[in-house]
Amino acid sequence: MRSFQLCRKLGSCQTIKNRMAAIRWWSQKVDKQNVVARSNEHYGIPDRHFITNESKAKSVTQSQLENVRDQHVRMSLELQQAFGLRREEAMKFQPSFADRGDHLVLKASWTKGGKERTIPVRTEAQRDVLNRARRLAGFGSLIPSNRNYVHQLRVYEGNTLRAGLSQMHGLRHAYAQNRYEELTSWKAPAAGGPDTQSLTPEQREVDHHARLTISQELGHEREQITAVYLGR
Repeated sequence: MRSFQLCRKLGSCQTIKNRMAAIRWWSQKVDKQNVVARSNEHYGIPDRHFITNESKAKSVTQSQLENVRDQHVRMSLELQQAFGLRREEAMKFQPSFADRGDHLVLKASWTKGGKERTIPVRTEAQRDVLNRARRLAGFGSLIPSNRNYVHQLRVYEGNTLRAGLSQMHGLRHAYAQNRYEELTSWKAPAAGGPDTQSLTPEQREVDHHARLTISQELGHEREQITAVYLGR
């Protein structure tokens, strides 16, 4: 019976990594947990380490933005940097809908996981980005009316590649780290600040509240995910 279950699991696995996971599941069932090495590196697949105290934050300078030819792509990059938006959110962004003065409302149809969320507008720099986005998009989005999302994604990728920009997810890391320092008054571990083990009980409470806030603003449900952006 267990052999049949293993065959079913292996048949549904599309990658070597998933097949190894299925075999580990079987080995636990038959109480032979050492039948497969725990590390994927044994199979030529490096283990993934999500939580580090190394910063992956990135920023785009004005001179780098000037090398981006498409004005809609430039504005999407600015929105990613100013509000920690994902690439798709920054492309589908409709300023006339989202801008509510002191906060943004992101439609569920723009977001990963399909959940509406709000992000505060806190600075004059953010307000400037939003005002320019409104002038560019009018009542539409940051996808021009003569393009669809797939077309604009290709334009985005081509423009950023030519401008020498890569790993723009790092803009979210920078937003998270800046926001953490704003909320706590000290830098995140990934940005050179103290790790959570060295915080006082009072500071840990502040740290926890800040991480919850940042998690919500980035569109995540769990405080734990902030370790990817902030370190621990």
